[in-house]
Amino acid sequence: MFQYTCLNPIAEVGLQRFDGNYIKTDNINDADAILVRSAKMHEMGLTDRVLAIARAGAGVNNIPLDKYGEQGIVVFNTPGANANGVKEMVIAGMLLAARDIVGGINWVNEQSRDGEIAKKAEKEKKKFAGTEISGKKLGIIGLGAIGQLVANAAIPLGMDVYGYDPYISVDAAWNLSRNVHHVKDVNEIYANCDYITIHVPALDSTKGMIGHDAISMMKNNVVILNFARDILVDQEAVIDALQQGKIRKYVTDFATPELLGVNNVIITPHLGASTQESEDNCAIAAVNELREYLENGNIKNSVNFPNCDMGKCTSGGRIVIAHRNIPNQLFQFTRIIGDFGININDMTDKSRGNLAYSILDIDRPAPEEVIDKLTKVEGVLKVRTIR
Repeated sequence: MFQYTCLNPIAEVGLQRFDGNYIKTDNINDADAILVRSAKMHEMGLTDRVLAIARAGAGVNNIPLDKYGEQGIVVFNTPGANANGVKEMVIAGMLLAARDIVGGINWVNEQSRDGEIAKKAEKEKKKFAGTEISGKKLGIIGLGAIGQLVANAAIPLGMDVYGYDPYISVDAAWNLSRNVHHVKDVNEIYANCDYITIHVPALDSTKGMIGHDAISMMKNNVVILNFARDILVDQEAVIDALQQGKIRKYVTDFATPELLGVNNVIITPHLGASTQESEDNCAIAAVNELREYLENGNIKNSVNFPNCDMGKCTSGGRIVIAHRNIPNQLFQFTRIIGDFGININDMTDKSRGNLAYSILDIDRPAPEEVIDKLTKVEGVLKVRTIR
């Protein structure tokens, strides 16, 4: 029997995936697993009982990954579960930037008492005319779950799509339209594209990537869209470029005091993944990840431990070990198990940076003495048995 807690409201359609072997608790100290969306966890102390955390969304800036990794706590996210919702916002953002739709709506609302509104509109509409996106060049930086959907959606709209991602996965490459132009240097996107949208994670290497240098290489009247993370864009550089007329529009999903009231900035209140479908998909994915880990010991979509999957255990028992990535670990595990006369039927060991994870299927259930000895091996963070 496992207990779980939710630090934020999680869609019920996801929680219904827990069967009778799971009990919801409001006491985090009693939880084996935690579901979270936006709650800040950096100052949160967790007991040794916690095995896993699932973020119902892609970003994990609110979770101290290294800290929990050192406790042997596996942290999951749900990449791609909210991708369609963000994709639709990016397409909407391009249309809002191309045509002054918001300005036109506001103007009509201001004429609410004008009986001659139809005639007046015909005279004033040229102020809000704008341009079309068909035939324009769209540059996409980052071709992950969201970036590839944006690319594939923009091509039928008549856009000439350029994509940059030096780390593109095999799956993403297969899912990407053959009509996307792959570029090996992001500067090609800066120099040639009329619209530029970024879809990369927030890392030290990507912070402020759209800054003075990048903007200086861009075409005049470029439109920049940021539905990924606010820190990817140097706001001061963007404001300067807007005031100089270099940037035509900046469309972002992240409201900050610096951007409020700046001409030609379109801000939405972090609506990218705020659809019922996205919340449902993220909840379902998060619960599925937790169940697979708690019940079978398999890891998929972890952000601090390696992915590791041996399916369901079909032998006498399974031991899973979260440990530091240091030499001689696997040898010590197998020696301890062998000393008790237990045969290992199958095993795997994967590493990710300083952390590693082992799954060992054995021919009979492991006695407590085995688990106790494994726990005491230097570098071992957490040991668990699965039957």
